[in-house]
Amino acid sequence: MSWLDGAFHIKKPIIAMCHLQALPGDPRYDGTKGMGWVLDKAYNDLCALQEGGVDAIMFSNEFSLPYLTQVRPITTASMAYIIGQLKKDIKIPFGVNVLWDPKASLDLAVATGGVFVREIFTGVYASDFGLWNTNCGETIRHQHAIRGADVKLLFNIVPEAARYLADRDIAEIAKTTVFNYRPDALCVSGITAGAETSISTLEKVKSAVPDTPIFVNTGVRKDNAKRQLSVADGAVVGTAFKRDGSFFNEVEKSRVEEFMEVVRSARG
Repeated sequence: MSWLDGAFHIKKPIIAMCHLQALPGDPRYDGTKGMGWVLDKAYNDLCALQEGGVDAIMFSNEFSLPYLTQVRPITTASMAYIIGQLKKDIKIPFGVNVLWDPKASLDLAVATGGVFVREIFTGVYASDFGLWNTNCGETIRHQHAIRGADVKLLFNIVPEAARYLADRDIAEIAKTTVFNYRPDALCVSGITAGAETSISTLEKVKSAVPDTPIFVNTGVRKDNAKRQLSVADGAVVGTAFKRDGSFFNEVEKSRVEEFMEVVRSARG
């Protein structure tokens, strides 16, 4: 039995993104509205997602654009405050993603009780954020040092807005990542949030590492969910749940319900 069954109690789980508005220290943070407004927006999205029937929630600082690969302490502290305030209202498993800092993501998960984290744990990339390096061995040691061994690690092996410096086939990357680091799952993405993930790439990854859970990480919509989930073991969904399918808008419960109806059909 896969760990997915024990964590989510459903076949092909849908992890819904709860995108936090810009936080203190972010260029787009609105100090006049303050953290109370950020919390209210997060609460509204959380309720719409849960009432719409998703299987899990992932909190991320999605609007901390432009992202850092080593975040400042205020970001993790602000996210911990928001999640702490929402904790009594969270009724399904949740995870976190502090973009793009794997150690901070683990700190936040351990502090708040998150079940999983999604991050860029491996590789060296040419990216919109500059030269993007990682140190997975150090990150895993940090995980154990903070008593976070039970936190599940979702490795994003196709980073958004970035490309491996070496010319490596995605199947090769999947195989070596699984061999060297034993990830709990691999996430396969499009080029940006909301961009459709290539079905052929999904198929290559799943074929290369059939015993590792594979999540489709971006661009899953009502019209392609059945096809994507015919290959993937689950999906991370954000933009499709928002008004007009626009990344910057709020979550609409009706869109979540319609999407989850398609997912239930895909599960058979």
